Amino acid sequence: MSTLNERKVRVRFAPSPTGALHIGGVRTALYNYLFARQHGGSLIFRIEDTDSTRFVPGAEEYILESFRWLGIEFDEGVSFGGDHGPYRQSERRDIYKKYVRQLLDAGRAYIAFDTPDELNAKREAVPNFQYDAHTRMQMRNSLTLGADETQRLIDEGQQYVVRFLVEPGEEIHVDDLIRGDVKVMSDILDDKVLYKSADQLPTYHLANIVDDHLMEVTHVIRGEEWLPSAPLHVLLYRAFGWADTMPRFAHLPLLLKPDGKGKLSKRDGDRLGFPVFPLEWHGQDGTVCSGYRESGYLPEAVINFLALLGWNPGTDEELLSMDQLIEKFDLAKCSKSGAKFDYVKGQWFNREYIQRTPDALLAPTLDAILRSEGIAQPIERVEAVVGMMKMKKINFIKELWPLCDFFFIAPTYSMDDKFVRKNWKEGAAAQMRRLADILNGLDTFDVEHQRQAVDAWAAADGIKPWNAWRVCLVGTGKGPDMYELAAFLGKDETLRRMQAALDALPQV
Repeated sequence: MSTLNERKVRVRFAPSPTGALHIGGVRTALYNYLFARQHGGSLIFRIEDTDSTRFVPGAEEYILESFRWLGIEFDEGVSFGGDHGPYRQSERRDIYKKYVRQLLDAGRAYIAFDTPDELNAKREAVPNFQYDAHTRMQMRNSLTLGADETQRLIDEGQQYVVRFLVEPGEEIHVDDLIRGDVKVMSDILDDKVLYKSADQLPTYHLANIVDDHLMEVTHVIRGEEWLPSAPLHVLLYRAFGWADTMPRFAHLPLLLKPDGKGKLSKRDGDRLGFPVFPLEWHGQDGTVCSGYRESGYLPEAVINFLALLGWNPGTDEELLSMDQLIEKFDLAKCSKSGAKFDYVKGQWFNREYIQRTPDALLAPTLDAILRSEGIAQPIERVEAVVGMMKMKKINFIKELWPLCDFFFIAPTYSMDDKFVRKNWKEGAAAQMRRLADILNGLDTFDVEHQRQAVDAWAAADGIKPWNAWRVCLVGTGKGPDMYELAAFLGKDETLRRMQAALDALPQV
């Protein structure tokens, strides 16, 4: 096999199907995607389902749908195919058994029969008990029992685990692309369980090393929570004789609570009112957790927001497309410390992307809201409303409805409204009657013809009739440019509303 520097970049995202995908996992997948695309490499989607007790039906499909919505594309893996499968760990039992046997035969691992009760008793008797070089010879394993007794217990059907044999006194170096050279003494490591006979499945540590090797993964980009496991993984690569093709590691900073005190959790989202999952999640217990998609976020905004949590391009740029992120991404510019989850900034990103997104792409969302209110409009008219209103500093399209209901529902008029009281004063009724005559005389009722006629009249008379006109068409102080609004409503509806206002309000 070629050396790492000569190999094509191959990275993976390997979630466990145990529930909804946390937004921190999404960021990890995003960084892997950006790295792969920048280097012309491949991104693998692998399912790590060795812990059968935690499997949740529907989780795998949920994860895949999340990435489809976000625009993160995989090149091979579960549901994508490829030459390195199977990509679901539960389908790789026989592969793992081969490598467990290799470690046992080489004396780099051993079989342990200690029951949970025996281990608990030891933990109670020995403070800070750890199954390692100092204690392994006091336990019930193949090192203390001998080959014949070990085989007899296996033949009897006794359950066992396979533990990795860690030799003390060795300085282990983890070459991390973000954190540099991380040094750990092997003395602090325990003899981790690699395989369990009960379900004939490996633990994460063995499975991930074997899979990454066989799938020719060149870089492992994962969360900081896996950094304590990295020295063990280095030792496993060495034990298999794979040190020359061991992937480079990059351990990403944690996503922290908005106040920076601890790791971001679902409870933080519930408490402060923001999602921590990409899509809405329906739990087996009937609970429903909010998602970014259902909350009204644009996928491009979520991607941009997440990319800058723990990484920056080295400039003041904030609004970056996926192509720009791919071009600029650099693991060396990732932070070593955790990134505060500024959900308010996430809303700002969404607002910016709403303003930059073509009206036609936003219109279906507003159309669905209108239909839920019993209002059916041609999509072209919905699109026109989006175009007039999306610059009103809204964070979400759903916020448009209370701001634009007057486009579709005629207003009511009351002097109790502060805007009406301020602008419907002496001369207003007379001005509106004159304005109605001018508008009625227009053969073409578009923005330009309105503007020419009304501006000329207002200038000649030295008046500013627009706020009183807004009272007539809207009923309060909101809405777009008056000429755009009137053009949208059309001549007949504009004149009807003006007459309704004149009938309802004082003739001042």
